[in-house]
Order: sequence, then structure tokens, then C-alpha cells
Amino acid sequence: MPTEDWHLTHDVDAFLARAGGFLGSRPALHNTALTDIERLRTSRASGNGAGAGVFGLLESAGGVGAVCYLTPAGRLGLTPLSAAQSDSLASHLSGLGHRPLHVIADHDTASAFAEAWRRHADTRTEPFWRAHLYRLEGLAPPRPPGRGRTAGGRDREQVVRWCREFCVEVGEKSSIDLIDAGAWDDSRFGDRRFTFWQAPDGAPVSMAAATAVVGGMVRVDPVYTPARFRGRGYAGAVTAEASRAALAAGAGEVVLFTDPANPTSNALYRRIGFARIADFAGYRFGAG
Repeated sequence: MPTEDWHLTHDVDAFLARAGGFLGSRPALHNTALTDIERLRTSRASGNGAGAGVFGLLESAGGVGAVCYLTPAGRLGLTPLSAAQSDSLASHLSGLGHRPLHVIADHDTASAFAEAWRRHADTRTEPFWRAHLYRLEGLAPPRPPGRGRTAGGRDREQVVRWCREFCVEVGEKSSIDLIDAGAWDDSRFGDRRFTFWQAPDGAPVSMAAATAVVGGMVRVDPVYTPARFRGRGYAGAVTAEASRAALAAGAGEVVLFTDPANPTSNALYRRIGFARIADFAGYRFGAG
């Protein structure tokens, strides 16, 4: 497909006017694009210069066939592309001098773009992230002792501490650095809504966060239970509680990502009503 079919802009509002319907047509599959672009839009609207980005769309038969976006931090996000479309985008971005640091997309797209970028940008590529994407099909919440509740302002210290513990466990250094620097609002957790599962004595024992409703979709992320409370059904209960709140807030689809190497969490989410619908991957780019 010719590179001139890709149209790039820094104007997120003009981009969404053209591509918003396409992104909302498959909200589960497009969940990362929806949330990332919305965060860039709100940052720009609030006057935060960090909200700049590059947004691209691929015209197809008079409509939008695919979308890409490049964040100021160097993250390239893509909706599903063919190998030929990945190659044309890599050629186009390279020719314009754009240099993404990594790409996140569905597995086939991420792999195809990484190979194309290796050739066009003469760079190394390295896989660094794999995930299964699950979508809620029908909620079947577990019922351990206790109840769910929305986290409030008085819970901020606990939320921040548990998010940091989660990041340490999964090796998410960039988020640890932001939290330690006191830049909570700039971390990926800063705009999330948090839910606790609390034991009968009122003590929080598990936590789940969720994005705001964007394009009819909410993503639950992260889910964290301290090691001393695991194996009692709390993670499933708090995930179900956060999912129920998302549906009540108007979400048509609730999604979450899981680590393919963690059979326990994958089995848990299937038990409470989630079904695997896709695989995602991430690749880092380095000097050739």
C-alpha cells in the first residue's frame, strides 16, 4: 500500500474527528489506543505540553482502515495491520525522521512492524512484553468473606504503596521511577479508579484499578493482592467488583490483559467470566 495513504498530524482533535468512529468500532481490540490517545488529548486540553503526540490514519476505501500514534515518550501504538501496511508505515515514519522507542500492538502486527522497522531504520528489535487480551462475557463473581468498596482520598497512600509493590513484582521500572519521584499523576495509574476488596474487619486485602469509560470500553489494570492475602479468592472478587462498577458506569465492554506465563491468573479470569480474544506483544528498538 503506498505510503501516501498514511496521513499524520499533531492535531489530536482533528484526528479523533476522523478516526474516533473507527476506534470505537472494536473497543476491546482497540483498548490501548483508546486509552492512550484519550490521555494525550486530555493532557493537551489541560495545557500540559507533554500531551503532544503524532497521530496517523490509513485511508481505506474512503474510510479509516487503521490507526497509529506515537507518544512523546516514544511509544508507538498500532491497530491491526497487514505485513504490507506495517512495511509502508515503517517506511513512512523512518522517512519523516520519527524514531519510536518501542511498539505495542496485537501480536501479528507488532511482530510485522518490528521486522519492517529493523529493515527501514537499520535497528535492533527485542521482544519485551507478551499478553493475552480478555473480554468480559458474563460476570460470575466469587464470594469470599468481605465486600468491595471504592477507594477514596484517604486511601491514596495505600493505593500508591500497592501500585509500587505491583510494579516491583512485574519489573515495571518506569512506573517505579515516577512514583518514587512523586509524579503519581504522570504515571499510568494517575487517572485510574481504584476498588478495594476489604475483609470483614474492614482491612483492604486486594485492589483493582480501571480506566475511565472511553469508546464504550473500560480496561481493568492493575489487579494486585499482597502475597500474604493470596489464594483466598480476593483477586477474583475485586476484579468482579471493578468490572461491575465499569458496567454500571456505562461500559459496553470490559477488558484486561494477563501474563501468558501465569496460569493461575488466566484461570482465575476465565472462572469469573472473561474470555481470551487476542494476543498482544511489545518490541523495543535499539541502535543497529
